[in-house]
Amino acid sequence: MNKFLKLSYMAAMAAFISSCDNNFEEMNVNPNASTEVVPGFLFTRTQLSTVSNNFTGAAYLTIGGSMQHFATYKEVPAAGDKYFNYSYSTGSWALFGGDPATAGAVIDIAQVIEAVKVSPDDINKLSAARIWKAYLYHRLTDLYGDIPYSEAGRALTDKNFTPKYDTQASIYADLLKELDESIAAFDAAKATFANSDLMYGGDIIKWKKFGYSLMLRLGMRLTEVDPAMAETWVKKAIAGGVITADADLAKIDYVDGSITASRNFISAGLMSTDYVNPGGDNVEGGKFAKTLIDHLKTSNDPRLNVISIVWVPSADGKSFTADTTTALQKGMPNAAFNSLPGDFNSYSEPNPATILKYSAPLLVLTPAEMHLLLAEANLRGWYSGATAEASYNTAVTSGMKQWTLFGTAGVISDARIAAYLKANPFNAAGTLAQKMEQIGTQKWVTLFLEDEYEIFSNWRRTGYPKLTPTNYPGNLTGGQIPTRFVIPDSEEQYNQVNFYEARTRQGGTNTLSSVVWWDK
Repeated sequence: MNKFLKLSYMAAMAAFISSCDNNFEEMNVNPNASTEVVPGFLFTRTQLSTVSNNFTGAAYLTIGGSMQHFATYKEVPAAGDKYFNYSYSTGSWALFGGDPATAGAVIDIAQVIEAVKVSPDDINKLSAARIWKAYLYHRLTDLYGDIPYSEAGRALTDKNFTPKYDTQASIYADLLKELDESIAAFDAAKATFANSDLMYGGDIIKWKKFGYSLMLRLGMRLTEVDPAMAETWVKKAIAGGVITADADLAKIDYVDGSITASRNFISAGLMSTDYVNPGGDNVEGGKFAKTLIDHLKTSNDPRLNVISIVWVPSADGKSFTADTTTALQKGMPNAAFNSLPGDFNSYSEPNPATILKYSAPLLVLTPAEMHLLLAEANLRGWYSGATAEASYNTAVTSGMKQWTLFGTAGVISDARIAAYLKANPFNAAGTLAQKMEQIGTQKWVTLFLEDEYEIFSNWRRTGYPKLTPTNYPGNLTGGQIPTRFVIPDSEEQYNQVNFYEARTRQGGTNTLSSVVWWDK
């Protein structure tokens, strides 16, 4: 009887296991996961992840501090303020991949390109994807120097988990080629990404201008390392047609929704990191830097009242009011404190009515930046369509007008703009160095919040604005402003041979004091 029961039990179990095995594959397939690449979805995702990746660690705490837009009294977040912590700079490497849930912009854009390059009908999608790829990689290589490029993003397709590091010189050459070819390939008769394109909704005319504008930016980046190549690409970009009108401004819109991802990542990052509570201490100890606030006050720049506030307490001290009055604005000195200063509440913070709005737009590429580049191109003899002074004045006007996109608190009147230009005229009779300094300093103000990455790159290329380094005890740069981001230690572990080769090629170091190829 026991033997019979055991055999019956074994037979039943075998039948059960067999039935489970028959459905095993179905049970282990995620019904919500797509087995095919959806180009529109991935293109949207790569646009969002490219611009928002590591904002707090990179654009705010590292670049924002080193370019003296922001300051902090604390040591841990002081990569840019006290040159004290390199780990915040490593986070931008996540664009290559990492978290399987979000992949990485490098992987996403590679998959988009692979999916749309097979059909001639998708030529506009391919062109937009290639241009965005150039935007993505120019940011990465400007931050890190030599990086994986030609073999990057191929883990899925080629099983290549240890991509080689390309030289920055070769990367720049290919990025410019990609822009040139992609712009030329657009076809008005073919389909676009339409609403999956968060910037232009598939408008290929505007994409062409975006491509040429990026070409102008990259071409100008080469002025100190290869002037002839710089001139060639700058002239080609200008002839093609860059963004000069406000209607062509490249931006991504956000909404103040319950879903965090729908909010502007800059406002969300600043709010969660430092500026969520009026009065009292901030999480990372941050305030606006003295260098920025002093410059805006000294030049009577009306943008001061748009971007900056001081929290004024009520009589009973139970509430605070955001006050934009010029006389009240005061920036905190960089690397001046290692504990909460007694007058911390008196220092300026970002304006909650503009910068800290969850629904604020992200400005990706603007006519203000392009007009400043055109002013420089004129000084170099590469552009004769307008004088440097005219381009500069147009840039200032556009740069002030673009704050209107942030709401009524961002509106600057024509009268205030005219008064600023009258009080701060372009130094047309000055030396080349003086004119370059004026253009570079204006870019430092105009691109604030819009693109800290570009401010960092332009400062390294030109040396403007002139910033006085801090020298906090124990800093990692010998008292010099950081000049490059640090590649994470994981590369030494997982891609050692290629990482070591690139490190040797770039001077043998992987530190905040390393320099990239075009930084002379």
